[in-house]
Amino acid sequence: MQDRGHLLTEQRNPASRAFDRLSITESVAVMNAEDASVPAAVVAAAADVARAIELVVAAFRAGGRLIYVGAGTSGRLGVLDASECPPTFLSDPRMVQGVIAGGYDALRRAIEGAEDSPEDGAAAMDERSVDARDVVMGITTGGTTPYVHGALRRARERGARTIFFACVSREHVADDCDVSIRVTVGPEVVTGSTRLKAGTATKLVLNMITTISMVQIGKVYQNLMIDVNTRGNTKLVDRGMRMIMTVTGLDRPTAAKLLTDSGGHVKTALVMHVRGVDREGAQRLIEQHEGRIGGILDQR
Repeated sequence: MQDRGHLLTEQRNPASRAFDRLSITESVAVMNAEDASVPAAVVAAAADVARAIELVVAAFRAGGRLIYVGAGTSGRLGVLDASECPPTFLSDPRMVQGVIAGGYDALRRAIEGAEDSPEDGAAAMDERSVDARDVVMGITTGGTTPYVHGALRRARERGARTIFFACVSREHVADDCDVSIRVTVGPEVVTGSTRLKAGTATKLVLNMITTISMVQIGKVYQNLMIDVNTRGNTKLVDRGMRMIMTVTGLDRPTAAKLLTDSGGHVKTALVMHVRGVDREGAQRLIEQHEGRIGGILDQR
């Protein structure tokens, strides 16, 4: 059995040595102080995060996918990020996928032994027919999860580009991926509990990767989610109408009608109004501009 005691994620945190003896108020203060250090650790890895985003954008433009692979908290965060892309950006659910060791049962309860099989990780890549258009991102905060390493090896064999995310240094755990993101947040308040700072760092990085990638392929105008799924619920319909009002200056009833006429698609509605075309004409313009409407709206 591998001794992982040297890993940063397995070290004891001096700030919480007496954690079991602190008052609730003192415990909250300790955790807040430790959590406050996470953003700076993410900033230190910003150049690698940007390189990862470049790979993902290239994959999306080539018709490929971003596939997260992880176990435990890391796997759950990957699945969470993937599941939030379709309602936010109206992206195809296949475009960003989350793979978790142990399958979807592992989202609801811990299946700890599932992470120990590199063969299962490799099989997950075969099942999804990973190819050269895709990017596979392995998430393993401690850096050693066999399931993740098996998936990454197979993804490379199948021609995919790969990204590695960990909260330990390259000196302690090496990888052979195209991009290696290391966010060293330090020891956890509860030793080894990487659902804490390491989990927070993971969420911050995944937020950046999918959000900025979607912006780059035209899913956002200015800072508005113009590809929002307005058929999802009343909150999203309201958001869609308000975005139309913000960009065009129309009143709410007129914006509501425009949204309906566009088939519920904010991006199409904006182009219809600004360029004075019907739905089909707006969609042709959007296709000609590869989904990015800034240039279309600026021509008014």
